[in-house]
Amino acid sequence: MPRSFAPLLAAVLLALAAAAAASPAHNNAATDFIRKSCRATQYPSVCVKSLSSYGESSPPPRSPRELARAALAVSADRALAASAYVGRLCGGAPGAHGGAKRAAEPVRDCLEDLADGVGHLRDAAEEMGGGMGREGSPAFKWHLSNVQTWCSAALTDESTCLDGLSRGVDAATRAAIRGKVVEVAQVTSNALVLVNRVGPGY
Repeated sequence: MPRSFAPLLAAVLLALAAAAAASPAHNNAATDFIRKSCRATQYPSVCVKSLSSYGESSPPPRSPRELARAALAVSADRALAASAYVGRLCGGAPGAHGGAKRAAEPVRDCLEDLADGVGHLRDAAEEMGGGMGREGSPAFKWHLSNVQTWCSAALTDESTCLDGLSRGVDAATRAAIRGKVVEVAQVTSNALVLVNRVGPGY
């Protein structure tokens, strides 16, 4: 190896070693922050799992506001996935037979509820990520109120979906959809708690 490259190689190796040494500490701090924040939620283990996986594809949240926005984004993604799942069930439901067609109607209603919920959660995540102003200011409180309203509306949509499935849907289909929607409702409930903890005093 030419002598002139030796110092450069040494500098690169030192930089890589420093980054490797700092990364675990950084990740541990982020994980601790998520775990401590999730203790306030109704489903803390679900909260930790969903937000820890979120941090794998983007910078981990470091503040209550960033954490709330991440939770809203996770909720929107889960709602979208549940909507796609219900959509496949709805599309596959036979419509020729009268009973099957009637059974599919609550599933289609659930699909509409989930689609509304996805929109509400996306709006909430976007609002949380935008210019909300200084914490405690009237503008900040107004934006935060919007986020809380949309998140609550998404929870209502999810609950309405589940209520509708109790009428005219066979047990297997009801159980399959319920499993997906309950998961969405849990992450959405957690997101609302984290949203409520944004601002002065937290």
